[in-house]
Amino acid sequence: MNDRYDAGYGSDQYELVGYDEYGQPVYRQIPAQQQQQQQQQTYDPYAGQGYGYDPYADGGHHTAPYDTGQHTTPSYDTGQQAPVHDTGRQPPTPAYDPYDTAGHTGYDPYGQTAAGGRQPRVAEQTAHIPQQAGPVEETAEARQSDRDYKTEQFAFVEEPDGDSEDVIDWLNFTENRTERREEAKRRARSRLVALVVVLALVAVGGVGYLWYAGKLPGLSSSAAGRGTTTSAAAQKRDVVVVHLHNTGGGGTSTALLVDNTTTKQGSTVLLPNSLALTDDDGTTTTLAKSVDDDGSSGTRDQLDTVLGTNIEGTWRLDTPYLQNLVELVGNINIDTNTDVPDPDSKKKGAEPLVNKGKDQTLGGKAAVAYATYRAPGEAQNAQLERFGQVMQGVLRKMSSDASAATTTVQTLAQILDPSLTDKDLGTFLARLADLAKGGDYKTALLPVQTGGTLSAQTSSSVVKDILGGTAKSPSAGSAIRVSVQNATGVKDNTEKARVVLVNGGYTFLEGGTASGTQPASKVLYSDASDKENATEVAKTLGLDAKDVAKGTVGSGADVSVLLGQDYKPSSS
Repeated sequence: MNDRYDAGYGSDQYELVGYDEYGQPVYRQIPAQQQQQQQQQTYDPYAGQGYGYDPYADGGHHTAPYDTGQHTTPSYDTGQQAPVHDTGRQPPTPAYDPYDTAGHTGYDPYGQTAAGGRQPRVAEQTAHIPQQAGPVEETAEARQSDRDYKTEQFAFVEEPDGDSEDVIDWLNFTENRTERREEAKRRARSRLVALVVVLALVAVGGVGYLWYAGKLPGLSSSAAGRGTTTSAAAQKRDVVVVHLHNTGGGGTSTALLVDNTTTKQGSTVLLPNSLALTDDDGTTTTLAKSVDDDGSSGTRDQLDTVLGTNIEGTWRLDTPYLQNLVELVGNINIDTNTDVPDPDSKKKGAEPLVNKGKDQTLGGKAAVAYATYRAPGEAQNAQLERFGQVMQGVLRKMSSDASAATTTVQTLAQILDPSLTDKDLGTFLARLADLAKGGDYKTALLPVQTGGTLSAQTSSSVVKDILGGTAKSPSAGSAIRVSVQNATGVKDNTEKARVVLVNGGYTFLEGGTASGTQPASKVLYSDASDKENATEVAKTLGLDAKDVAKGTVGSGADVSVLLGQDYKPSSS
């Protein structure tokens, strides 16, 4: 097979001379003289009986392109041998190098030996034939060997570009960094929103607290009180009455321990022994006499009626138990207002058991002596206030733990009222102890007039604010409570009025004696629903209907009567 290309233009023929740097075949035009010589040597496969000539059929005289020194002439048995044209012995021809510019004779890598010597390359006769494939008989490995090209020339085709992976990694890194930035921005926005919400809640909570505590500017003074928006009557309170019995010197002292669970405020309300109470039969009595005669349950009910409270239990505390209690809590510290002599000392001028001064430490015996001490000519209220100091001092030293406080109460081994157990009292005292230690505790004295009655000021400052309102409204069918104050100048008129009212089915309350006389009597009611009752009371006492008017009524009473000089007992 000849490596010639017939371009189809006349007799011009081309032969392959090699490949360029891009791997494309390079042809050159064969000169006319050389074409004639090749035509004489070339056998036309279609004109004879054979199918071609054997380029090696010269009997071994022709040298193959790759001469190794031993030659074997291939033969093809086709049944009939074609005539062989002997062109004569040819000298060995060196291998063709397409890049050889030294003028060596060209060589056809597919077995066609150039007939002439080196022909000058004519630029205009060189043509590039696109899509021209090489001979199919040769393998790719042989062609590569013949060409002797270096692989570095085609590195851009055969070798993968390592930079592509770097580009992909860079794109992934850029995308991941962008996503991280976006995620960071979203987290920042979420934190900002959460912070704004928290600040808003804190602001609302702070304003709410200030409003609840009545500390916002522009609010009325009534809203600035500690009781907040809950009315005094609606506040929840736990109340226990304490009766201190002086077993050595006689007498009793009474106080109410109040735990306001709504306002978180503790109080001790001191009750004077002169406080007027009413027996079950309507007879007026005093607190001291009621404690001695009626005991715990009777006195508690009478206090509920007068003060409008709901006392849950009675704690009878005799002086020996008070002494033990002070010693159990580890002594107390109070500001004493007087020197107290030792009751067991018979010497004149002996050192006092309790010294007057601030932050005095008192043991059990000194605490009992101070709580029961009443100087000659001194009012009972002064001794009652000392008792209140001792009670508050005990609460400050008592444990705030309910179980520990209960253990202290059980250690006293005292006999309690059936309505009050050790656990109930211990838990109650523990809550008060916590308030006393925190400074949310106060002591107040119930103001009582000369006759033991309660004034309007008393109802507002103590009964209403601390204990929760006024006296209880009488239930259906119960007797109307009438408080009588004598201003006639005749002492016996009080007793005469009591008998008339009790016989008329009313409950009599001792209103005491006025400091001066009044010319006209008065019958007062505070609630419009009691107007008719007040009119009936006036008729029962023989007073005129024009004496009935709306006004201030003493605590615990439905109708208040002021007997003036116009009151005539004989007409009742």
